[in-house]
Amino acid sequence: MTNRAFITGISGPVLNDAERDFLRAERPWGFILFKRNIETPAQVAALVGELRAATGDSNAPVLIDQEGGRVQRLGPPHWPVYPPGASFSALYDVDPNLGLTAARLSSRLIAADLADLGISVDCLPLADVPVAGADAVIGNRAYGTEPGKVAAIARAVTEGLEQGGVLPVLKHIPGHGRATADSHFRLPTVDTAKTELERTDFAAFRPLADLPMAMTAHVVFSALDPAQPATTSATIIEQVIRGLIGFHGLLMSDDVSMNALAGSIAERTAAIFSAGCDIVLHCNGDIDEMREVALETPELAGKALERANRALAARRLPAPLDRRAARAELDALMDRVGTA
Repeated sequence: MTNRAFITGISGPVLNDAERDFLRAERPWGFILFKRNIETPAQVAALVGELRAATGDSNAPVLIDQEGGRVQRLGPPHWPVYPPGASFSALYDVDPNLGLTAARLSSRLIAADLADLGISVDCLPLADVPVAGADAVIGNRAYGTEPGKVAAIARAVTEGLEQGGVLPVLKHIPGHGRATADSHFRLPTVDTAKTELERTDFAAFRPLADLPMAMTAHVVFSALDPAQPATTSATIIEQVIRGLIGFHGLLMSDDVSMNALAGSIAERTAAIFSAGCDIVLHCNGDIDEMREVALETPELAGKALERANRALAARRLPAPLDRRAARAELDALMDRVGTA
């Protein structure tokens, strides 16, 4: 049975009848969880099983944003707190090897938490390079302000996830760091020259072009396409993401329901596919919007299907982990940041 080229959220901690019927009929490629879907470990594991059962696909990817810091869907009392990306950056400035080790340990521990629940994909790492005056939506989630350091830490984060059997999603390609607005609420425009974007923002993504999946940025880069954000810009997807950066994995949109995008949900969905994204992401669990997305979403086929299959095939079995020892080591490294 062929899946449709979208990822969907749901409204709460259990599937309701309307959602179950929708999933059975429309067969999304995957699912994404948020805090509204999270109560206890047993409940989350059961929900993950229900989602997969509803589509009849036991391998359907289940995604979550579990970065650490302020973007952490799983948290106390059932799951530990993890450091934000800026902590790894600060430790990297003390000693690059320590910074990379901490980043790898943190994501390896996160992967263990996710694997316990059946969650197979983490929307991580970030390769956004923030600048002074940018909106705080990225802020301390970033791994630094220098592209080489950002890429190195992002690679370490990726390695930790992969060692834990969890697939990474690179975001927000080709860069959200310069945005002066939060794209959840309005459309940011970046007026930086193309040569500078290539030297900084885009440069952080190029060493990570081999990752299996990436998520677009709802950001206008006026030097490249003054009319459309990257998510709906065929120019940016073809020339920058697929071209200059060289990313040839599965490309998903950021959330189609975010206010940065114009038009109805159906119009946004159509524009995302027309621009060249492989998968549309819809997050808010609104069943009426979910139906609009489904109506405009094709079956996953051709190059998009090849990329999706290649992405899922990149997942490997988790390596052994002593969680207590790994957490103790991570905490000791984070103490070094405080001391420094």
